[in-house]
Amino acid sequence: MPDKTHILLYDDQCHFCILAMKTITWLDWFNRLSLLPISNPKAAGLAVGVHPHDLMAAIHCVTAGGRILRGARALRFSGLRMVLTYPIAITLFIPGMMGLAERVYMWFASNRYVMSRLLGCEGACAVLPTRERANEKLLDNLDSPA
Repeated sequence: MPDKTHILLYDDQCHFCILAMKTITWLDWFNRLSLLPISNPKAAGLAVGVHPHDLMAAIHCVTAGGRILRGARALRFSGLRMVLTYPIAITLFIPGMMGLAERVYMWFASNRYVMSRLLGCEGACAVLPTRERANEKLLDNLDSPA
């Protein structure tokens, strides 16, 4: 795994998810996060012990230390590593907020394809460019899972 980076595993068939990841490439000024679509064969090797169905159901973050976080907890962890999202992420430590965030996240994740269409994410994906970063190139050099 690239040094000092955390890997976000996301659904690359979901236009909202793609738009969110493109946005992260612009918000992650210090390149603390690397993005890997779950369709990439290397994703299963990084998310050891996570069933493919569960991997498809929510975003996952594999920390540099090997911990696997899911859903709102993955978003909070990631948000704490980006300057502009830090104030939002820190609010998820307020008692009761994580439980609410998990419920909202799981509802949205369950309906992400419908929400993508309703929000017009496919068109937005075409407009917002992805910032080229070394992080994702480093992931290409990872050994394939055995």
